Amino acid sequence: MRELIVGSDTLTPPYPILVEGTVVEGFGRGGKQLGIPTANLPSSVVDQALENIPIGVYYGWAQVQDDIVRPMVMSLGWNPYFKNEKRSGEVHIIHKFKDDFYGKQMKVAILAYIRAEKDYTSLEALVEDIQCDIRAAQESLKRTEYAAVQSSSFFNQS
Repeated sequence: MRELIVGSDTLTPPYPILVEGTVVEGFGRGGKQLGIPTANLPSSVVDQALENIPIGVYYGWAQVQDDIVRPMVMSLGWNPYFKNEKRSGEVHIIHKFKDDFYGKQMKVAILAYIRAEKDYTSLEALVEDIQCDIRAAQESLKRTEYAAVQSSSFFNQS
């Protein structure tokens, strides 16, 4: 069993990491194969703004267009289970959306690192770990300093 609170009690550098970009089509696996839909950051954001942070799983807040700011988990890396040849940034916004949002603007505030990327022996083990990541994000974001980012000016600018 993993810890449900991840990261220090206060935000410490380099966090928060604030990025934004247009949601692009990914590999089509998140929602279809895993039941965990993702909004993919453009490669320009992954290659430039996120080039100096370790690959792995992170949590924070995300907003698509003018929708409300919601908790998120983000995989940054190569997705070894799927043998990706390109590093990707895949954001799972913790909410059930009716439609996808390809082509819409997304803002992401990355607040902490959850764990390293790893390979899995089964799809079920991968999904189980992602569900643990989601629970850890939800619990960790309840802390005052982390919760405050949800209403920060980064998300509220027009």
